Amino acid sequence: MSIRKASAITATAMIATLALAGCSSQQGGGSDSAITLWTHNGGNPEELAVVQEAVDDFNSSHPDSQIELTAFPQASYNDSIVSAASSGDLPCILDLDGPIMPNWAWSGYLSPLQLSEETTSGLLDSTKGIYNDQLYSVGPYDTSLAFLARRSVLEEHNIRIPDADKPWTLEEFNAALEELKTDSNFDYAIDMSVWDKAEWWPYAYAPMLQSFGGDLIDRNDFSTAEGIINGPEALKFGEWFQSVFTNGWASKTPTEGGSDFMQGKVPLVYAGGWRVLEAQQQFGKDEILILPPVDFGAGAHVGGGSWQWGISSACGNQAGANEFIDMIMSDEYLVKYSDATGNFPARASALPNTENYKEGGALEPLFDISKKFALLRPATPGYAVISSVFDKATRDIMSGADVKATLDQAAKDIDADITANNGYKQP
Repeated sequence: MSIRKASAITATAMIATLALAGCSSQQGGGSDSAITLWTHNGGNPEELAVVQEAVDDFNSSHPDSQIELTAFPQASYNDSIVSAASSGDLPCILDLDGPIMPNWAWSGYLSPLQLSEETTSGLLDSTKGIYNDQLYSVGPYDTSLAFLARRSVLEEHNIRIPDADKPWTLEEFNAALEELKTDSNFDYAIDMSVWDKAEWWPYAYAPMLQSFGGDLIDRNDFSTAEGIINGPEALKFGEWFQSVFTNGWASKTPTEGGSDFMQGKVPLVYAGGWRVLEAQQQFGKDEILILPPVDFGAGAHVGGGSWQWGISSACGNQAGANEFIDMIMSDEYLVKYSDATGNFPARASALPNTENYKEGGALEPLFDISKKFALLRPATPGYAVISSVFDKATRDIMSGADVKATLDQAAKDIDADITANNGYKQP
């Protein structure tokens, strides 16, 4: 079993396309008895098998409300959703990447979920998609970012091993990187995974901005980024982020695919939980440390939110669709999801029966890190633009751009989009 990278939005561009499609008449979803379901798992047989099992179980016990499953390869799933949204032919049940949900809800494509208390109780916050105080989506799993480190190297350099109760401080982290830089056995102290693309940059580095005390936007009403993404705390983040590369602690051009850690070129890597099992197999479970995020001064944070189930406003059998989501979000299926994907289940009560997250399991620390430190991306329909703007800004800062000018422009770009969309008020 190989752990699967939980998507941190592959669909940013799709949000803008969906918004352009407008609130078209919704007619899809199937008849009152048939419940159409679309998933992005066409190229992922392990996870698709779990969904198929749930569909088969539901159909066998609900002869009058049959699920009709269609699985798309992830590469074509976005285009299929865009086309269906434009033509008013969305399926009844669909999976979606958590941070895009507010745009879909704002555009009128989703109905609020009506799930049982048994389903919603105990779910991790990062697995719930809430917009305008209503629950629109729920996810069966999530994963966590972490620092992976070589135990023997940290011990050799007398670097304190942090834990979730006492993460590294900014000063400790800087000192550790400077110390590891002196080790001639390695090319750099850390791989910051800047080779990754798409949503990785906001998913990975916005939590660091937030740990400095800044943010991507004012979360009180999502009306402006001015003074938030370019405030004093954000400037400190930008200056520090740039220094990681100017100080020679990390490479601006690490090996594509993040193999530098596995090849012994760096003793520390900033990565997701999906890299842990591979690293443990390479170096041994006891040698690989799963470390929490750094507390840069305003509390430690990691990104949260992955693929989730939602129901379209086109659905002709809302009750049946909600009943299916109730079933697939039960602990029985959460365990199966976890064992198939390597990600942790959405509810702690499922942990003891999982392969990797039970007590003493290889990935047990990841659940605790996420539960304690996960912060969702801003629940605003404008997140697609925010994501793109932050991506460009941090790349430019890494490349040496003036930090203040870059973040000032980021604030202007985000606010211009908010203004152009009338504050993302309900259409």
